[in-house]
Amino acid sequence: MQKIYGFLLENIVLRIYGLLYSDSITTQLNDLRKIAKLSEIELSVIQSEKLNKLLKYSVENIDFYKGHKLSDNENIDIKSFPILDKIIIRDYKKQLINSKIPFSSLIKHCSSGSSGIQSEIYCTKNEQSAARATQLLWWEWAGYKIGQPVLQTGMAGKRTFFKSSKDFFFRTKYLNAYNHSEKDLYKVLKWAKNKNAFLGGYASSIYVLSLFSKKNIKVQFTGAVSWGDKLFTHYKNSVNNIFNVNVKETYGTGELIMLAAQYDLDYMYIMSNNVFLEILDDDGNEVQDGEMGNVVVTNLNAYAMPLIRYKVGDLAIKLPKNLYPEERKFNFPILKKVIGRDTDIIKTKSRKKLTVHSFTGIFEYYNEITQFCITQNTLDSILIKMIISDDFTDDILNSIKIKLETLCNHELKLKFEIVDNIPPTPSGKPQIVISNL
Repeated sequence: MQKIYGFLLENIVLRIYGLLYSDSITTQLNDLRKIAKLSEIELSVIQSEKLNKLLKYSVENIDFYKGHKLSDNENIDIKSFPILDKIIIRDYKKQLINSKIPFSSLIKHCSSGSSGIQSEIYCTKNEQSAARATQLLWWEWAGYKIGQPVLQTGMAGKRTFFKSSKDFFFRTKYLNAYNHSEKDLYKVLKWAKNKNAFLGGYASSIYVLSLFSKKNIKVQFTGAVSWGDKLFTHYKNSVNNIFNVNVKETYGTGELIMLAAQYDLDYMYIMSNNVFLEILDDDGNEVQDGEMGNVVVTNLNAYAMPLIRYKVGDLAIKLPKNLYPEERKFNFPILKKVIGRDTDIIKTKSRKKLTVHSFTGIFEYYNEITQFCITQNTLDSILIKMIISDDFTDDILNSIKIKLETLCNHELKLKFEIVDNIPPTPSGKPQIVISNL
């Protein structure tokens, strides 16, 4: 019955919707399924052609890029383009928007603002469909079958008519991830218990669901996918073990840039048909594969508001090609790891950099700590706020202190503070490491 419903949903309901609202999601999803089967050379050609087309179009039609000199070669050098950030996008929004497209036809999307600055972009329906089709593809990679029930968590407060309609047809139970009352958690898990459902949502949110499920109601999902915030190892282990799944991590931005997702590897496949991804140092120079750097991305599908060389505020590492697994499903380039935001780095006087993972690698072994947050206000100290259980002892505190001192090479003064609550960022996302330097 579910297969029949899924077939009708994809081939009739979505196609009728597409005709009524000029939405190409089904066509683009089928195209993406085919693209995923291409060779490395074919994928490289697609990316090169799309990049060159976008750069040429932007220079000729977008006010922000007009006057930018094109090279005499057939391919334009993207490295000659300026690097954008959220402030530039905010200040030059009018110059970045394509004046050849009626503004009334464009759709506004905003980033979460977890970096402290919320960006605002505009896209066409077709560009929005490209992002949604990519997300559906990633869900399929995680085991989702179109038409099966879905328990989804997200940051949308009030569901719009469109999203409510989507929830109805896609058989989705939606949970607001801003806060989780025990009543709401029990309600949605009870709904999912006998539904043969798929799980998708913010990493921190599905982690909270797993912890509640362990103590209150046993639920098994057919698959799971995360987005929005970092899928830490202890998040992943909890979701996998309690829900009996293999949760897949995805990486995109609120500006509809769909970068990468997991399938058969611990690493993520970079959607090179969607994006041109650079990993750069603080001076704008490309780092070697295997080294950490700033994520600078070009959305190859965006013509309504081209974002060329957009520094999203994240840090990541590409996998060196000589380390690519021989047995892998796809021929996309591979992203080794997304580290987090550039504000998620703790620094020492000797220029040592400590990432979120540096600290989760310690705290995940202490079940007596239910939540923690590291804040750095000065170069010689950090504040560690912790929410603890009744089983927490001074011996545990001393053990953590010794490990942190070793991690920091004894360069940072450690101040511990036991608290009852650690508030999320204004976007609703939790933040484990906060650097105010």
